Amino acid sequence: MTVNRWAEQAGMQVRRGAAGGVRPIPVDAGPPPSPGRAYRRLTLADRSFIEAARSLPEPLPLRAIARRLGVSPSTVSREIRARGVIHWGEHRYDAGLAHYRALAARPRPRPGKLDDPAVRGPVVALLNQRFSPEQVAAELRALFPGRKEAHVSHETVYQALYVQGRGALRHELAVAKALRTGRAGRIPRSRLPARASRPWLEGARLSDRTAEAADRAVPGHWEGDLVVGPGNSGIVTLVERSTRYALLGRLPGARDSATVVDVLGRMIEGLPAGLARTITWDQGTEMAAHARFTVATGCRVFFCDPHSPWQRGSNENTNGLVRDFYPKGTDFNEVTDAGLAETQRLLNIRPRKTLGWSKPCDKLAGLIAGVAMAP
Repeated sequence: MTVNRWAEQAGMQVRRGAAGGVRPIPVDAGPPPSPGRAYRRLTLADRSFIEAARSLPEPLPLRAIARRLGVSPSTVSREIRARGVIHWGEHRYDAGLAHYRALAARPRPRPGKLDDPAVRGPVVALLNQRFSPEQVAAELRALFPGRKEAHVSHETVYQALYVQGRGALRHELAVAKALRTGRAGRIPRSRLPARASRPWLEGARLSDRTAEAADRAVPGHWEGDLVVGPGNSGIVTLVERSTRYALLGRLPGARDSATVVDVLGRMIEGLPAGLARTITWDQGTEMAAHARFTVATGCRVFFCDPHSPWQRGSNENTNGLVRDFYPKGTDFNEVTDAGLAETQRLLNIRPRKTLGWSKPCDKLAGLIAGVAMAP
């Protein structure tokens, strides 16, 4: 009991049990910083001076001690009053003990939500499914609607990936990259001059596209492009503007226009006519035969302005997501159809912020059901 009383007076935290003892505190540690504060915290050397000054035959006054230390007299007064101990009925001030008590009284950082295995586990699982931090945060709110302690912000996930412990969470992931892009900043838009006009663009420029295609409230308007690799390999990517549903089609070792439009036709042949109205493309030569595609499918193709990828931003974003699965240099001739289908599935089961955290697969399924029930 005596030892416990002394430990309590010294500010020690005693743990009981077989692995118990006093929580170690390095007494030679410096005081915590006080950014933006008008005062500074006392060091062990400051407290040693206070002890020596108060132990003199004629103790120095508090104001004299404060002047020597460059602090306020009230700081010295509070220090002696708060850090001193009663020993045999006498108030005494010991520098080492006072410094220990000051360090022991420092507020310890509050454990973060991701320190809880019940929260950390689902976050790691969703990141392994290539969810972005914002998608992870939204999915946690959907999975645990009544448990606020299991909800984390996307910034918390970013902090755990890149700031706290230099990316400690990243080491628990099964995927090669925690996030889709490794760039530190955005790539500026191209300032190159516009390309020369091409004959297949006549009557199919973006300015010729109907107004409803620009309105994402009307389904059936798509954006498309190629993601290419070595060996003349590549895949066709399509994304529906209102639902963000993605379709992927592998090119059979050729990227000529006839091959591209054939693959494109097979990709949309299973869609209802009302969900295949237009496709917006860039000005690449791979769509020079778009008229043949339109005759075969009834789906018109329109072309963006030169060097204006933001005019088909949903597809640019989708291509970035695809590159997360297949980095630059991937030979798509070696990618299996099953692997490509699994990539398409993973892209379409992700909740999207722009859809109010709904999933593209659910949105498209609702549209198809609505078309089927229409008279």
